[in-house]
Amino acid sequence: MKIISTNIGTPTTFIWNGKEETTGIYKKPTGQPIYLTRNDVVGDEVSNRLNHGGFYKACYVFSAEQYPHWKAQYPDLDWSWGMLGENLTVEGFDERELFLGETYRLGEALVQVSQYREPCYKLGHKFGTPQMIKQFIQHGFGGTYLSILEEGHVNVNDEFQLVDRPKELLSVHDLFKLVFDKDRNPDHLKIAIQSQAIPRKKRVFLSQFV
Repeated sequence: MKIISTNIGTPTTFIWNGKEETTGIYKKPTGQPIYLTRNDVVGDEVSNRLNHGGFYKACYVFSAEQYPHWKAQYPDLDWSWGMLGENLTVEGFDERELFLGETYRLGEALVQVSQYREPCYKLGHKFGTPQMIKQFIQHGFGGTYLSILEEGHVNVNDEFQLVDRPKELLSVHDLFKLVFDKDRNPDHLKIAIQSQAIPRKKRVFLSQFV
């Protein structure tokens, strides 16, 4: 897996239900290194700290291989890397082969595969339709957040170098399905509930399905 674009969002305002809101989802390629901290990416807009940023959502990663699917669905949009709101666009990122709790050396940083993305109305607004949220969930490839265990710069062409892998494996793809599908794999639930790579409130949420 290799970074092919580092992306940063500046504050963008829009009207939602009659109120002005601010978002950082409109990310654009930087063409330079970005610095990953334990709570966010330096210079990246995080408008709602309750639901974005923080240790378990410090950096969002999305697969370059998923772009053709979305470009085909929305060909009239102005496409560039960062379109799905990711800080890092990654080549060779197969969510069926990336696992919750894995740690990787990435540039200067040490990162851990963390929790799933829950798409919100801001994604729908960016794509021009609330249907995008349903489509995103149904497609099943939602990217992943990273926790930053050691802070540092990352840049284009930096590769994910595996450092450690949990004994119990749950792929990013299966974690996403575990949250949004009605038929939940009990073995996958057990792994997710016991994983320290996702926050306690999310583990409590998943435990109701056991």
